[in-house]
Amino acid sequence: MASISVTPSIQMQRVRAVAAASIGNALEWFDFAVYGFFAVVMAKLFFPTGNDTISLLVTLATFGVTFFMRPLGAIIIGNYADRHGRKAALTLTIGMMMAGTGVIAFAPTYASIGLLAPTLIVAARLLQGFSAGGEFGSATAFLAEQNPTRRGFYASWQFASQGLTTILATGFGATLAGLLTPEQLEAWGWRVPFFFGLLIGPVAYYIRTRLDETTEFRSIAAASTPLRETVATKRANLLVGFGLVVLTTVATYTVLFMPTYAVRELGLPASGSYLAALLTGALQFVLVPIVGTLTDRHGRFPIAFVSAVALLLTIYPMFVWLAAAPTLATLLAVQGIIGVLIAGYMGGIPALLSELFPTRLRTTGLSISYSFGVAVFGGFAPFINAWLIAATGSNLAPSFYLMLAAAISAAALLASRRILSEPVRK
Repeated sequence: MASISVTPSIQMQRVRAVAAASIGNALEWFDFAVYGFFAVVMAKLFFPTGNDTISLLVTLATFGVTFFMRPLGAIIIGNYADRHGRKAALTLTIGMMMAGTGVIAFAPTYASIGLLAPTLIVAARLLQGFSAGGEFGSATAFLAEQNPTRRGFYASWQFASQGLTTILATGFGATLAGLLTPEQLEAWGWRVPFFFGLLIGPVAYYIRTRLDETTEFRSIAAASTPLRETVATKRANLLVGFGLVVLTTVATYTVLFMPTYAVRELGLPASGSYLAALLTGALQFVLVPIVGTLTDRHGRFPIAFVSAVALLLTIYPMFVWLAAAPTLATLLAVQGIIGVLIAGYMGGIPALLSELFPTRLRTTGLSISYSFGVAVFGGFAPFINAWLIAATGSNLAPSFYLMLAAAISAAALLASRRILSEPVRK
């Protein structure tokens, strides 16, 4: 095969594309992560019930209910992106996410305005959920179309940037928990990460407005009714995509739940539990692009399948170990192993999802698969984990949900091989 030269201008354009999608995407998910990490504080300030456990469950349910908006955002924004371009959709999603962040950052607490306080939080979270529903498909399609011969590497920055989100969110959590008293954290400290998001948002918005549309999208005739065509002709692809997403979303939101789990169930200090989550995010940020590159050379299936099966077989013993020896060292070791296995699975999944759908339907297919997977399995993962612990009386319960997710995604990987063997029209 003859080598294809890449001019400096094309290479720089691709670097800008990765930076723009990653920074904006990290900001999109940053607010979700921060809300999850500060769930205990948010429960006291916005959802007081007189019972700490019930307040936490209500807060985590509010975290999850926003995911019902994701499918709606996926349908509307995904359809918009396949008709008008990835750049237009990316600019739209970042603007909506900034608006939701602003509402949360400035929202008065329940003590100040009563029931209007939780109403504002829920409204802001619904807007963020709608935005996030279109963000994943638009950003993933935009990254995957930068260079089809290196689709695994470029698309992997979708999940690598979510690792950056974990680093930022846990960094804020650990720093604030270490420097502030509980009273200061409840009074104003929890707002700091949201103000940070408001400062970075305009930068991400500016960068995205200066991007070029992908060559792959410009080279095809846009579908006139991408939603109708996707649902009519790609139902099996959507189902497989849904299955592939299950492990990524359950693993991601279980990691977000771990600081709360470590504090409430293991009795570990908050600063140490944030450090463990920070480790997982750092591993994801570093390893996912490496795995994505390996999938360009060796295929999407092998590394992802081995990682999913390894997680299925080891997650329960790791939680048994953690419960038997609830120390910071054990927590770091467990989350480090989880981080490596998650990175192994996630590295090639964005490219694999992209290849399930032709270019003219790609954002719609990606958005629907991901958003429905996240809505069903991911959004309520922290709530389900907390409920499982309360219902079973066992602090091993989070491992059950991860095992189920790993089994579903492993089966979806097997099914994807048949679909990808079929010819795909652009």
